[in-house]
Amino acid sequence: MSYGFTVEITGPYALFCRPELKAERVSYDVITPSAVRGILEAIMWRPAIKYKIDEICICAPIRFENIRRNELNSKISYRLLQTATRDFENGSLYMAAGNDRAQRAARVLRHVRYLVTVHFEMTGKAEERDNEGKFIEMIKRRLRNGQNFHTPYLGTREFPAKVRLVEESELRPDPINETRSMGLMLYDIDYITEQDKDGNDWVSAFIPLYFWAEMRNGVINLRNVEVLR
Repeated sequence: MSYGFTVEITGPYALFCRPELKAERVSYDVITPSAVRGILEAIMWRPAIKYKIDEICICAPIRFENIRRNELNSKISYRLLQTATRDFENGSLYMAAGNDRAQRAARVLRHVRYLVTVHFEMTGKAEERDNEGKFIEMIKRRLRNGQNFHTPYLGTREFPAKVRLVEESELRPDPINETRSMGLMLYDIDYITEQDKDGNDWVSAFIPLYFWAEMRNGVINLRNVEVLR
């Protein structure tokens, strides 16, 4: 029995940042699998399941637009965060944005529309009462009702995403008629966890995973993709 489903993801702007270009934000040509997973986890997340992206259909022409955004030059340090956590009254997490603001250019996508086919797998954290049928019904119900844990976004939080479930009987739009190679693209992040002396898990490092993206007739097939570290 299949527990896959299809969602439509749309939005006026999107920015899926290329990690090799840091100072000025430049988007990939299409949404990345890790961005899709983040959108789905914003709608329905459980430690017992892990989303797997099967296929991305690009249903709107790939268009770019250059914009300028106000950003901060620095960020709150981890040491300052620890101090504020230990001493809440005397610690401060305040940053004066007006004194640390910088304007940077960004090359973003405009008017995006994707049909994404997804399935999920059970993880080692699944309990005895957990099963695939229960989770697929929960996911579809939340998608139909527009529920989410936090607002899903298209790469960065400034660009919210509209997500809906595509029903099996629904007439689906055709992908764009374009075939080309998009080069190396971020696939996901592999987190390395360790345990402290109390037995609690914490992330000690993360490893970016890449794949060679090939769009054929507007479709990127991820079912048998080779992941590179």
